[in-house]
Amino acid sequence: MAALGLPVPDGLILPADLVSEIATGAPVPDLGAFPGAPDILSIRSSPERSDWGGPTAILNIGLSDRETEKLAATIGAAPALDLYRRFIQSFGTGVAGLDPEDFENLYYDQLKLAGLDTHDGLDAGHLSDLVDASKDFYADEVGEPFPQDPHDQLRAAIRAMAEAWARPSARILRQARGADPEAGTALILQTMALGIGQGLSGSGLVQMVDADSGKAVVTGRFLPQSQGQDALMGVRTPHLITRASREAEGQSAPALEELAPDALTALQAADLKATEGLRDRFQFEFTLDRGQVWLLDAMPAKRSARGAVAIAVDLADRGIITREEAILRIDPRNLIQHLHPQIDPDARRDVFGTGLAASPGAATGRIVFSAEAALAMQAQGEAPILVRIETSPEDIRGMHAAVAVLTARGGMTSHAAVVARGLGLPCVVGASDIRLNLRKGVLTVADGRKFNEGAVVTIDGTRGEALMGAARMIQPELGGAYAKVMDWSDDIRTLGVRANADTPQDGRLARQFDVDGIGLCRTEHMFFEEDRIHVMRQMIMADDVDERRAALDRLQPIQRADFEELFAIMQGLPVVIRLLDPPLHEFLPHGHDEMQDLAEAMDLPVSQVTGRAEELREFNPMLGKRGVRLGITMPEIYEMQSRAIFEATLAVNRRADAPVVPEIMIPLVSAYREVEMIKSRIDAIAQEVQAQAGEALSYKLGVMVETPRAALRAGDLAASSAFLSFGTNDLTQMTYGLSRDDAGRFMRDYVNAGVFPEDPFHSLDVEGVGELLLLAANRGRAQNPDLVLGLCGEHGGDPASIRFCQVAGFDYVSCSPFRVPIARLAAAQATLLSRRDRGAADAPGLEPEARGVGSDSVPPTRSASGTG
Repeated sequence: MAALGLPVPDGLILPADLVSEIATGAPVPDLGAFPGAPDILSIRSSPERSDWGGPTAILNIGLSDRETEKLAATIGAAPALDLYRRFIQSFGTGVAGLDPEDFENLYYDQLKLAGLDTHDGLDAGHLSDLVDASKDFYADEVGEPFPQDPHDQLRAAIRAMAEAWARPSARILRQARGADPEAGTALILQTMALGIGQGLSGSGLVQMVDADSGKAVVTGRFLPQSQGQDALMGVRTPHLITRASREAEGQSAPALEELAPDALTALQAADLKATEGLRDRFQFEFTLDRGQVWLLDAMPAKRSARGAVAIAVDLADRGIITREEAILRIDPRNLIQHLHPQIDPDARRDVFGTGLAASPGAATGRIVFSAEAALAMQAQGEAPILVRIETSPEDIRGMHAAVAVLTARGGMTSHAAVVARGLGLPCVVGASDIRLNLRKGVLTVADGRKFNEGAVVTIDGTRGEALMGAARMIQPELGGAYAKVMDWSDDIRTLGVRANADTPQDGRLARQFDVDGIGLCRTEHMFFEEDRIHVMRQMIMADDVDERRAALDRLQPIQRADFEELFAIMQGLPVVIRLLDPPLHEFLPHGHDEMQDLAEAMDLPVSQVTGRAEELREFNPMLGKRGVRLGITMPEIYEMQSRAIFEATLAVNRRADAPVVPEIMIPLVSAYREVEMIKSRIDAIAQEVQAQAGEALSYKLGVMVETPRAALRAGDLAASSAFLSFGTNDLTQMTYGLSRDDAGRFMRDYVNAGVFPEDPFHSLDVEGVGELLLLAANRGRAQNPDLVLGLCGEHGGDPASIRFCQVAGFDYVSCSPFRVPIARLAAAQATLLSRRDRGAADAPGLEPEARGVGSDSVPPTRSASGTG
């Protein structure tokens, strides 16, 4: 600040290494005299980051009985005595370790003796008595008189602040805020700008940019005859900075602009100079000393998540920083504030439940306890909030109708969390402090309150809280600074960003976020609509292959129509379609009443329906008959889906300018032979469709790598695959041996205890799961250099995981549509950081592993794509 020519009081800096030496017993060096320094000084702590905290500043060092008399001749007796009593209190608490409340009691006792209500009425006599009482208290508590030598005062203050920084309690506190265990602090010694005395004197805090919008708005406080943080302490009512803000708040006391217009002009000029010189927006702590403006400190301006985006873009637009610097300054998660409604930070919060912040945003609505109730409430024009113990695929329709979701169980990759993120619904999962009685339709919370169906609540998926009543909201904003950040990110990033989109509706949403394609279309989500779930259940209930094929023949045109619409929406962009993955029992009803309804609809005995459901029941269905195992044991399912994909491709290609090349993904593969078996059947279906239509088509076949064995044998799989897409939700689950649906019950305890640095279902475990990904990438590309690598788990929307994918040489990540903007920005940052780390040298890349990793029986030149 001083180098920029800003009005900063003279001073010097004690570097952090010297402060550390003093804290361990080294003598305080002879500091000599500052250039032009008088006898009154201040000491402030200056750590690398202000949020690390530090010892409180000590002001007015150098005042003594004799120096106070001298100062009184310049500024008056009362102001001089007031400064002296402030110093005794500051020194007593900061150096001698006395209780500040005892000094406050002396102050209020003096007010009472003087018969006064406020500080303004204290005259020199009252303040002289207060100084004497403060010195007597100091001497009684410390056992020696208050020091009168300025050099002794300064040395003691420096040592006390150095030792305060080094205390174990202070170290633990700043480490909790991200500081290195050995982080140090400098000490800044400055000439005092008094703020108390003749003329217009005082202190304040000012910021020239609005924290929420990033626009040029002057905010702050100023308190006459004050020092330090007095203007923020609330003991006296401060003045506002501008006339406009005073009038807006209905305050009668004149604003600083009216008291001293030149002072505001000087502050604005200093702000402009600091913005251009220090390349950021700042909040200033300032003092007026007889009308002269002095800047004591500059902290980064307070800014909301939305304000941070606006400020970075404004600085780039003004040429103060580059676009690349602006991109790197924005936390990708800050974009959440632009994408979803949020609760006003000033709104009252009556929290009745807390859990994991599974999907961001906030919504107000009425509680419902079933998907059917959500649909009924939506039909009545109301906003339903679906509350469940945990959701299942049967709840999909209800989640589409709901405006938010709350579950008592579940983790960050539970069904509710994944689907809610895809739909852009605010969602809180794992709210273990709520209890549901679904039979009675009652939600009971920890404090005993009970909510019936229809009660109005607000779900805050950004903070993981459920609130009583309707909260005041801030609406999303997708233009302005947000749009520029997205454009700049797309110009920079080299990593593709696709969306997980399961239906045409999801595809349209994905296009709104300018995706590079669809990286995961989970076909099972297409079967839960009313006009198809019944046919799906008929297929499951079939007694033989012929009956199953008959039901699948009815499903095929529905599938084809969905794929045709999805391809048309994506307009030639890549679409990865995952063949049916979940175990079949998930499509069957669970309760007795629902079983009976299904039996009546299918004209079957209830015993036959329940018996079939029992046959399909598995002890561990997530590791049972699902994914590729369905395709091998019931090949007609994948044959139907493949035919629907190919027929939709030809239909769209007849009328589209950009041809569709579908990418078909086989889920839950662990062995090379599984891929070969499914691939041969898909190729055969492709040949049939082409022969019937008399037209050629192209397609790609790939594998979803979600088991550790698939990652280890990626070289085998790559021989018959055009792409490997890593399903890191299941891969993390299987690598850790953790249930992603149940881990939420204890994951916070694990993270808080330091067992895991982060929830591995939220941010990719680079050391374990990441090593599997690197092995798979190396082995896959060693076998097939043209192999495309993608990541389609929920980690695809996590900035740290995206950075890993960039370094690992992946081609794209895929995530829920509402996380796409976050991924696009994070991908741009990853590109910039990789360039910076690489410097002028080429990227090292992933070293191919030694030959012989894959099975010798795997042909090295097998085609991974089907062509007509």
